[in-house]
Amino acid sequence: MPRSGGRPDTDLVAHRIDRGRASLRGLAIGDALGRPAENLSAEQIQDRYGRITDFVDEVVGTDDTEFAIFSGTLLAKHGSALTMSDASNAWRSEIVGRGGLAGAGFSTMGAVVNMQRGLDAPQTAQHSHAWSDELAMRAAVFGVFAPGKPAEAARLAVIEGSVTMAGEGLHSGAAVAAAVSAAMDFTDWPGAVEAVHAAALSVVPSDSWTARNISRAKTATADGGPNVETRLLSSVVPHYYPWTDLGPEAVGLAFGALRIGKGQFVESVLTAVNMGRDADTTAAIVGSICGALHGEAGLPSRWLSRLAPATGSCLPTVAGVDIGDVAEELVQASVAASENSDD
Repeated sequence: MPRSGGRPDTDLVAHRIDRGRASLRGLAIGDALGRPAENLSAEQIQDRYGRITDFVDEVVGTDDTEFAIFSGTLLAKHGSALTMSDASNAWRSEIVGRGGLAGAGFSTMGAVVNMQRGLDAPQTAQHSHAWSDELAMRAAVFGVFAPGKPAEAARLAVIEGSVTMAGEGLHSGAAVAAAVSAAMDFTDWPGAVEAVHAAALSVVPSDSWTARNISRAKTATADGGPNVETRLLSSVVPHYYPWTDLGPEAVGLAFGALRIGKGQFVESVLTAVNMGRDADTTAAIVGSICGALHGEAGLPSRWLSRLAPATGSCLPTVAGVDIGDVAEELVQASVAASENSDD
């Protein structure tokens, strides 16, 4: 990042701010587009809306956007020195102590109950939903902070994610963080989807459920065709589990949607939305990766213009915060850390 003498390359900083803002605003767009389709099947979406191609109702993000703001702000404060203790303390003071949490998922609620019992991370993640997608939904912030460093992005995601997640919940979040990290610095567009796929697989155990679902998604979508979404759903959705918030499932569907849409923002995000399941999260993941690949110029102005600061409906502590501003804080924190390391 720095030029000789420790001065930052201003063009590169501006480039990363653009990519970072696009990643997190892409996350918020995907979250809002997918919210009406959450927990529906593809058939139910078709019956209710036809094919969703735009915001169905008022543009309001879910816990996905608000937790990304929370985690991004925490990371900007601590940078690469972030510890599980830092994360536990922030959760205790800013979340447990502030009330709210309307619309939060099972893993969040399980962690909060454990905090109220006096536990800290990673013991707070000792509950029955530690494999959910609640780290994957917010993990883009770690990739924005560590562009071109997938392993570092994944490491930080696991540290912060250990408040709520364990096992596959951590693997799925690490995969998203690494994918966004790779996307932030990628320039050779024809190989973009393969690059983020490889980055995701590089940070998770090869025998993990998460890795298997990322690979299954690639196989299911390889030939395209009119039934490709059905094949993708069949390949990664475990129909024996009653909920839709599984981390490995969400990541598998997100990477499959990215492939079906060939990494283009609109096509990829809308594919995720219209498959249903945990649609706000899968679309948020896809939006964060595609945003990082394309920058803000690659996001539709009709959607960007309708984004607004967080309402705080789930997390009162983030009310009024613009997720794009969080992205800029993350890049500036990363730049400052790089400058200090060269002193």
